[in-house]
Amino acid sequence: MTRTTLDLTGLKCPLPALKTRKALKPLRPGDQLEVHCTDPLSVIDIPNLIRETGDTVEITERNDARIVFLIEKANGSIGDANAALRS
Repeated sequence: MTRTTLDLTGLKCPLPALKTRKALKPLRPGDQLEVHCTDPLSVIDIPNLIRETGDTVEITERNDARIVFLIEKANGSIGDANAALRS
């Protein structure tokens, strides 16, 4: 299990969610992604993204200066499951 930190401070919607999605792709199941954001909309966007991917997320820090998410990569994604069903 590895932990990667992604610093997205200063970026505005939709960039934090888009860059988080891109950073999750190469991770292996069990790996963690720690995402640092300053955009207040990320508390909506990133959990919605993680709901789509099937991974897990928790907000580990939230104050006036920043929001920190800890995301754990799941064994597979909903997109992978949907693709398998179509095959």
